[in-house]
Amino acid sequence: MEEMRSAAKEKDRLKLSIIRLALAAVQNKEKELRRNVSEEEAIQVISGLIKKGKESIEQFKAGQRSDLVAKEEKEIEVLQTFLPQQLTPEELEVEISKAWEEAEASTPKDMGKVMKILMPRIAGRAEGKVVNELVRKRFSV
Repeated sequence: MEEMRSAAKEKDRLKLSIIRLALAAVQNKEKELRRNVSEEEAIQVISGLIKKGKESIEQFKAGQRSDLVAKEEKEIEVLQTFLPQQLTPEELEVEISKAWEEAEASTPKDMGKVMKILMPRIAGRAEGKVVNELVRKRFSV
């Protein structure tokens, strides 16, 4: 809410619009669940908006719409300010190693166990797709 007030005072219409979009998405989730969302759930909602934005960027690039690509990139940039600090690749590897050891993983069939332990720990701090690829790579080594 503070960011929204700040954007309104600065007359930054794009940022204000993006913040309102995020708030509306969180409020819709609350209506859907019929309760207030937790911080983790709000992070998931915002992460979902970012994921959709990235998918839109790919589509706009394919359609050679650089104006819309720039707009989506700005939206993603603003939305990311509401997420926790992203993990570095090294930090992510450490978390994967911890989950690997806890799950006592040895075969590719154990990937589900590793992901089940890992994902709640890193929610909102790393993209699921990237994590999935790194865990798969670990099984192939």
